[in-house]
Parts: sequence; C-alpha cells; structure tokens
Amino acid sequence: MIKKFEEFVEGSGKVLVGFEEVSESLIAALLCRGHVLLEGPPGVAKTTLAKTFAKLVNAGFKRIQFTPDLLPTDIIGTMMFNPKTGEFRVRKGPIFTNIILADEINRASPKTQSALLEAMEERQVTIEGTTYQLEAPFIVIATQNPVEQEGTYPLPEAQLDRFLFKLEVNYPKKEHEKEIIKKLVAKADTGLKPVFSKQEILKLRKEAEKVYVSENVMEYIASIVNALRENPVVAWGPSPRASIALTNVGRAAAFMDGRNYVKPGDVKKYAVRILRHRIGIKPENEIEGVTTAQVVSDVLAEVDAV
Repeated sequence: MIKKFEEFVEGSGKVLVGFEEVSESLIAALLCRGHVLLEGPPGVAKTTLAKTFAKLVNAGFKRIQFTPDLLPTDIIGTMMFNPKTGEFRVRKGPIFTNIILADEINRASPKTQSALLEAMEERQVTIEGTTYQLEAPFIVIATQNPVEQEGTYPLPEAQLDRFLFKLEVNYPKKEHEKEIIKKLVAKADTGLKPVFSKQEILKLRKEAEKVYVSENVMEYIASIVNALRENPVVAWGPSPRASIALTNVGRAAAFMDGRNYVKPGDVKKYAVRILRHRIGIKPENEIEGVTTAQVVSDVLAEVDAV
C-alpha cells in the first residue's frame, strides 16, 4: 500500500481498534467519489469512526443528527427574508461542507432522507429553484442501527443504491476490546494530524481514474452482476450502477496498492461491501435465514476470473 494510505489506516488505528478494513473502505470511497453507509448496534463507534475520518482529511466536516422532526430545509437550507433590506437571502444548510455525517439516517422521514439524494448523486442542491454546486470533495457517511425498528424508516432501494459501500460495524473481538480498555485507562493522546488535504484528494482521484481496466476484468465484473440477477433466491438484482462501482473501486484498490492496472482480486476484495445492499432476497428464502452478503459471497466463489 502507498505510504500515504498506510498513514491513514495507522492514524485511524490510534483512535479505533480493529477497523482497518473499514478505514480502507472509507479512503477508497473518497477516491471514487462514493458515499458510505455504516450499519451496526449502538456503541460500536460508528460516529467516532466518521469523526476520525474527518480529522485525517483536512476538509470541512458537519454532523447532522437525523430525527423524526428533521425537515429537508434543515439539511439543504432555505430562503430567509431580511426586513432591513426587504430582500430574501439564502441561508445555506449544513450540507454545504466536504464530509457529512448523517447520524442515524433511518430515524428521519422518507421526505427528509430524499433531501440527500440530489446532493449525493449530482453534488448539488436546489433551494427555491436555484441550484448550488457543492464543493469537492463531498462524501456522505451515514449511520443506522439495525436493531431498533420502532420509530425508524428503512432506506428505499433508490437511496441505498447511491451508497458505494454498506459496511457492517460489529462488536469488537476480545483482543480488540482489551486494547480499547487499555487506551481508555492510559488516556493516551492520539495526536491525530491530517494525512490528506482537499487538494491532494482531488489530485489522487485523477490519478486513480488513469488505472487500466482490462477486457478480462470487465468480463469478470459483468459476470458477477449477471450471476446475481439470475440467482434463484434474488428478488431484485444490482443495477448498472453496481458495475460502475465495482470498476471504480477496483481502480482505487489497485491505485492504493501502487499498481496502474486492476486485478480481479481488487474487485473481489470489495465486492460484498459494494453489492450486499444492492440486491433483495425473496421472502421465502429470507425466512430461511439467507442473507444478501451470503448470496454475494456464494456468487464470488462460483464466478471464475477470466
């Protein structure tokens, strides 16, 4: 891995223990202009993870706590009347930054959730008919708790598809739990310093886009996506956006590894994280305990790289 990316993973390790895979995914998402959904039970450091990421990237950061009474205008902004001038002026919302933490996104109403759609896809927002571009880089890191169902609104497929990764943040292993306690007792100063600037991220993105994707890798990606669509337990399969995501992340993975070409292993490494939220399982199979991650893993085992 290129030194800068190693520094990023090591930096996150000063605060968080056992999150190397998640840290790699976050930086890959930033290189791919993607967004990340973190799912896990309460207290497993989902919010801390997002805050640590923001500290390691020297860019603007804002947290939005999603609640049932949150309105779209609370996110994107609105027009305010100035009685002194007799004119309306724009009051921009917290979405006008580089890194957004959408905390407990599934607690807000669907109308409020949809306020993020234009920003996530188009990197722009519209306030009272006027469109405003968002500054690059722009990434949404959303968290949700899968345990509590009361008072939550599941994200619709259209919005889930806009997240590059869905990362499951689970309880730490025993040895990691012990290390967390040690850090707490020692009150160690993490001394986190930014690893990347905004300008560096934009430059690295352009470099990653130059990574070569062979015909064989394209065939491998198409085979994975097609196999999922034809799988008998899958109710609805991944869209072409999934193929694009696999390609872009494959490039980012190769670039982070210091290569100028993509290997099938680059795609396979991140495939579950990219595809688990882009397919649906038929109800009769879901009752039997079949999960999307399991189906994707089975397909990856069956599809051979050309």
